[in-house]
Amino acid sequence: MITMTSALQRTNKLFGNRPAIVDAERNFTWNEHIERIQKLAGVLSDLGLEKGDRFGIIGPNIFRYTELLHAGYWAGAIPVPINHRLAAPEILHILEDADIKMLALGEDYLSLTDDELLAPWRDKRLVMSATSPDSTVPALDDVLNAADPAQPQDPKEDDLAVLLYTGGTTGRSKGVQLTHRNITSNGYQVAIAMDVIKEDIYLHVAPMFHAADLLCTAYTMLGAAHSFLPVFSAVGALQALQDYKVTQAMMAPTMIIMILEEPTFDDYDISSYRNLFYGSSPMAAEWVEKSIQRFTNAGVQQGYGLTETSPIVTSLDHDDHRNAVESGDTSILRAAGRPLVGIDLKILDDDGNEVPTGEAGEVCVRGPNVTPGYLNRPEENEKAFRNGWFHTGDVGRVDENGVMFLMDRKKDMIVSGGENIYTSEVEAALYKHPDVFEC
Repeated sequence: MITMTSALQRTNKLFGNRPAIVDAERNFTWNEHIERIQKLAGVLSDLGLEKGDRFGIIGPNIFRYTELLHAGYWAGAIPVPINHRLAAPEILHILEDADIKMLALGEDYLSLTDDELLAPWRDKRLVMSATSPDSTVPALDDVLNAADPAQPQDPKEDDLAVLLYTGGTTGRSKGVQLTHRNITSNGYQVAIAMDVIKEDIYLHVAPMFHAADLLCTAYTMLGAAHSFLPVFSAVGALQALQDYKVTQAMMAPTMIIMILEEPTFDDYDISSYRNLFYGSSPMAAEWVEKSIQRFTNAGVQQGYGLTETSPIVTSLDHDDHRNAVESGDTSILRAAGRPLVGIDLKILDDDGNEVPTGEAGEVCVRGPNVTPGYLNRPEENEKAFRNGWFHTGDVGRVDENGVMFLMDRKKDMIVSGGENIYTSEVEAALYKHPDVFEC
């Protein structure tokens, strides 16, 4: 039985002397990292958190964010990463919905609790830094250094490991419950798809409150190292790729385009970078070609996933990208790819029947990485999880080679004159205009 707790113990045993954290502030081996999270797990206990209790995290991409996540796994407490861009009423909804007992905040986010709506959590704060700028709020390092190490909990595979809130585009954000089985399963799946090795250094570029950051699970399980980009900028990303000798990172296409357009691109040594993984949307063929040309040692790979799937479902690999550019037939670059190992994917109509090859329908998946459901949302659970399948709400089709193409969100599809019109088709038409830079 593998859980994130046992995965951390395994990594510590097998890769203890290898780098775990590569950072401008401090570097840690896996032995040193585990020593810190044992003490931080003790801190969580000292603060009154028991097994199953939930604590919030609001902060930038820094190594203490990873320490808090891992300490939660170790202690049996449930980390709840929260989008720092949310307004106070939206944060309040999450704090109340998840019954948050403690709130860890980055230094720049301490002022969030100045809002009266969040006043009840003012005396439940911990600042994610070496020292505290506010004498009333303890600093993570201060309490960690004074704490006794905690023994690891022994969770079951189906115990909750982390609670992630979706963006709330259809209303108030929903808490997606991810178990140890969910996270570790996708860790294995991603490790295979991205060819993760212990020598890798993974750069956290996507916000760590986002499900995309769960890609890092594979690197933890394989004994690779983590590095961090607190705030994205093209120069910042290039500097981090060079300074930390990053080998893998996940970015959105807009980030990649910004990096490619950075005038100082050639001033940086990014020769260590071997896998340019992008997600959130396909990337136009000309930008894929530029990526292959300029990231000379890196393959280009796309992934499609959701919070509910921990997160990755499909991947379009290096060969697909390179062959498309070399052949001039770039149609496959609009695809989301093939399902990862251990994931079943079907395209179903509104009656739950599988549609013929090439026809559009709802993307439905099942696998060990799929959430058991949303927190406190019985009606939405009933709609989304039916007959053993998770109904994603995405519209797609699968071609004769098993490659899945996303077409739209089901709710965004336009019906005109009795015909379905998909936003992906509109975007594809717009991209053909020479003056369109990005849709």
